[in-house]
Amino acid sequence: MTPYLNQAQLVLSPVTTDIRLARRWLSEAVNGGTDGVVCKRLDGKYEIGARAMIKVKHLRTADCVVGGFRYQSKTREVGSLLLGLYNDEGKLDHVGFTSTMVDIDRGELTQELEALRQPPGFTGKAPGGPSRWSTRRSADWEPLKPELVVEVRFDHVAAHRFRHGTKFLRWRPDKKPTQCTYDQI
Repeated sequence: MTPYLNQAQLVLSPVTTDIRLARRWLSEAVNGGTDGVVCKRLDGKYEIGARAMIKVKHLRTADCVVGGFRYQSKTREVGSLLLGLYNDEGKLDHVGFTSTMVDIDRGELTQELEALRQPPGFTGKAPGGPSRWSTRRSADWEPLKPELVVEVRFDHVAAHRFRHGTKFLRWRPDKKPTQCTYDQI
């Protein structure tokens, strides 16, 4: 043991070979305790810089209001959609973003989004607040009328926000923006 750590600072992860128990741990990860479970070969050792273990995450989906967007760096095309959910007070809170719109014509989407520009976009928590990832560019975003709904895939929520970027799945014209609430996550 190094002189910098004592036993009270170390937490050992539980281990099992019981698939039912591992599945239970994975389902419990949804409640914010962990991102998922890690799987490795029984005879495997930790290998620096190697992908010898697999992290299995509990993936879920949510329908979110598009409350704004950001342009891509150095272009005037949409780079990411800013996602929102309505809170208990009926205000739209920023909860994350998605930039994984690979099969979408960004030029056409940019025109559609620019036609919906209207402040404030988010009526509750807005993007651009302080975080360890904030840059000057983080505060630059275009507010939208809360009319568009998208379904996204996510793996973890912390402090009422998607912890990681989400994956765009599809547009949801069948959903009303007011149906997009925190109870989904």
